[in-house]
Amino acid sequence: MSEYENLLRQIKSQVPVDESFDLLERKLKIGERDATMFFVDGLVDGDVMQRVVASLQGLDKKTVDRAKTAGEFMAYNLAFLDCLLASDMKQGIQFLYSGLIPLLIDGYDQIIIIDGRDYPLRSVAEPSKEKSLRGAKDGFVEAMMMNIALLRRRIRDNALIFKIYAVGEVTKTDVALAYMKDRADQDMVKKMDQTLKQLRLRGLTVTEQTLVEALTGKKLSWCNPFPKVRYSQRPDIIAAHVEEGKLAVIVDNSPTVILLPAGIFDFLQDIDDYYFPLLTGNYFRFLRILNIFVILFATPVYLLFAEGDIPVNEALRFFITEEEFAISIFWQFILLELAVDGLKLASLNTPDSLGMSLSVIGALILGEFSVSSGWFVPQTILCMAVVALASFTQPSIELGFGIKFVRVLMLIGAHLLGWEGVAIGFLISVAVMAATRTIVGTSYLYPLVPWDWSKLRKLLFRTKK
Repeated sequence: MSEYENLLRQIKSQVPVDESFDLLERKLKIGERDATMFFVDGLVDGDVMQRVVASLQGLDKKTVDRAKTAGEFMAYNLAFLDCLLASDMKQGIQFLYSGLIPLLIDGYDQIIIIDGRDYPLRSVAEPSKEKSLRGAKDGFVEAMMMNIALLRRRIRDNALIFKIYAVGEVTKTDVALAYMKDRADQDMVKKMDQTLKQLRLRGLTVTEQTLVEALTGKKLSWCNPFPKVRYSQRPDIIAAHVEEGKLAVIVDNSPTVILLPAGIFDFLQDIDDYYFPLLTGNYFRFLRILNIFVILFATPVYLLFAEGDIPVNEALRFFITEEEFAISIFWQFILLELAVDGLKLASLNTPDSLGMSLSVIGALILGEFSVSSGWFVPQTILCMAVVALASFTQPSIELGFGIKFVRVLMLIGAHLLGWEGVAIGFLISVAVMAATRTIVGTSYLYPLVPWDWSKLRKLLFRTKK
C-alpha cells in the first residue's frame, strides 16, 4: 500500500464523509496522478475552490513529476495560495474542521493544506455595550484571524507576538495569546504559555467563560464575586493595554477578548477617558469612582437612617418616610434588587420593537401600582433607581454584579447589626479582594498592595502618556 493510499484510508476512517452531508470528498487527476481533497461545505470559499481545482487539473505530467516532494509541488504549482504541510492524519483533520482544504497526491507522503476559508461573519460594528462618544467605531467579531488583524493594524511593531493553541478535546478551539515581547513580563508569558498548552478541557462551546473558569481552577472561586479578568469587545482598548505590557487572550468564535492580569483598579478606566482632553477625562473618571460609592452605600445607608441606627438631620428628615407600609424597608430593597435584575433579564430577551413597551410596563405601571398599594414607598424606589442608573456608568458588567453582591451583604448587615453590620460586610469584601489572586498569580489589589504610587496614580487619574 502506497503512502497516499495509507493516508487516504486513515482520513476516511476518521472523517464521516458518508454520514455528514457537509463533509465533502473530491477525487482529482493531477498530471495523471490520483489525488483527493476534503473540505467542509460552508467554511470554504466556492470561488477559491473552483480556481484551485481548475489550476490543479490543468497541470501536465511533466510539471507534476519535477516536484519530488509535497513541499516542492506546493512551491512550484500553488505559489499563488496560502499553503502549508501537515505531516500526519490527525493534524490534517484538525485543519479540515478549521475550514482549510487537505489535499493528498499520489507519490507524496505529506498532506498539502490549502487555505480557502470563508467563515460566515458579521461586520466589525461598534459593540453595543462599549460605545464611545468619540474614537473608533469598530469591534471584535467571532473570527479569531479578523480580531488578530484588528490588533495588528493598531500595533505595527515587531514586538507584537501572537501564539496559537488548540484548546478542547472535542471542539479544538483556536486560542491566541497576544503580548509585546519587549514590555510584557516574560515570567507571566511563560506561565500562560505552559497553562494553555497543558489545559485539558472537553470543549469550549461557551468560549471565553469556560476558558476563564478552567484557568482560575481554584476551590471556592465560585463564591468570589469579583472578576478575575477584564473582558472587552473594543480593539482600541485591548491594543492600548497590550502596548502597556498586559496579555490578551483571543478565543475563536467569540467577539470578547480576555485581558489579564486584571486587578480591581484596572476596572476604573474607560476608553472615553483618553478620547477627551485631560480635564474632561479626569472628570469622567471622578464620576465613575464616585458612582462606585453611590452603588455600594446608597441603600445600606438609607436603611440605617430609616431604622434609626443613624440620627437623621432635620434637613434630611423629609427623605425618611413616616407613612405606613406593608413591607419593611429591608425587604423592600431586597425585592427591588430582584426586580431590577429581573427587568434587565427581560430586556435581554425582549425584541427591540417591544423594548419601549417593557420600559412603560416596568417603570410606570408596576412602579405606580407598588406605591399606591402600600407595598413600597417612593423613597426606596428612588434609591434603587439611582443605584441602577449609577451602575450603568461602570464599563464592566462582571464588576457591576460583584459590587451588587457586596451591597446586598452590607444591606443584610445593616438590617441585623446596624452600622456595625455595614462595616463588617465591607471589611469582609475587602478581605476577599486581598485574598484574591489574578489568573497569573499577582495581587488583586495591585498597585495598592504591594504599594506602587506611580502606577496607582495612572489608574486613579487620567495622566499624559
